[in-house]
Amino acid sequence: MSVRTQEAPSRAKVPVKATGASGPPPRQARVARKGTLPYLLLLPALALTAVFLGYPLVTNGMLSFQNLNMTQLIQHLTEWNGATNYTDTLGSETFWRVTLRSVIFTAVNVVVIIVVGTLVGLLLARLGPRMRLLLSVGLVLAWAMPVIAATTVYQWLFAQRFGVVNWVLAKLGFDSMADYNWTGSQLSTFFVISLLIVWTSVPFVAINLYAATTTIAKELYEAAALDGAGAWQSFTSVTFPFLRPFLMVATFLEVIWIFKAFPHVFAINEGGPDRLTETLPVYAFVEGVGNQHYGTGAAISVLTILILLALMSYYLRLVLRQEDADDAEGSQESKGAKV
Repeated sequence: MSVRTQEAPSRAKVPVKATGASGPPPRQARVARKGTLPYLLLLPALALTAVFLGYPLVTNGMLSFQNLNMTQLIQHLTEWNGATNYTDTLGSETFWRVTLRSVIFTAVNVVVIIVVGTLVGLLLARLGPRMRLLLSVGLVLAWAMPVIAATTVYQWLFAQRFGVVNWVLAKLGFDSMADYNWTGSQLSTFFVISLLIVWTSVPFVAINLYAATTTIAKELYEAAALDGAGAWQSFTSVTFPFLRPFLMVATFLEVIWIFKAFPHVFAINEGGPDRLTETLPVYAFVEGVGNQHYGTGAAISVLTILILLALMSYYLRLVLRQEDADDAEGSQESKGAKV
């Protein structure tokens, strides 16, 4: 009996050692693997971004500190001139006039796009299946049309002599509009450009907001109706709180896209008449490529990026605060449900 009781503990220790050697890895090792896995999965995308986005940005930044005109380009000369391109650009009254024009142009178009896109998205939620499908197909086709193709269509529509718009207006009794030149003045040219931008941008906002409305529970509308809420009160108390995060993200993206819009503005009238419809991207292209001042054009493009970042910094903080508030509210609701 004494021998057996002495051997039992020694035999029990052997399997413990074997299990520890061949068992699952420690918890710290598993946590470390899970922590590095997302970065490894992001590595290919980050590498491609660095090649196709980082390299052009670095090259453009280097060009902005050079005196690069056609002479230097042909002779393969590199003439560094420091911050001369930036000081000349910032000291130019034309640059600040174009900057103010770009900001106003962006603000007006973004407001119109968000309002119209929200109305169309709410309309999609109210339509029946067939009409919703028909309208959705039309929105997708307008969204998927290439920008240059859409610009060509608008040039045909607003042509001075054979344009459909002038013909329709003349038939309606506006005889003075029979041969109206829509690209002959600053305001009329901006009207055509804005109409084109709104037409190509509204589908994105409308479809995303309609998708957001599908996440709203119908019981909330029923509860609001029982409380005596009308259509406007139901929108402000039920619909809008759910759509607010989507509206903030859509506004953020539209500001970026409209501010840097180039083909819409350039293809309509190349920034004319008399360069009165140039925005910052068009201004950088005309100065850099058109006037062959490549260093100046590079400096203008860098300043355009900095101005956009400065304009979006405050709004980006609002978006991040909204996301943090939503996450905190969601965590509190989950804790309450567990209790």
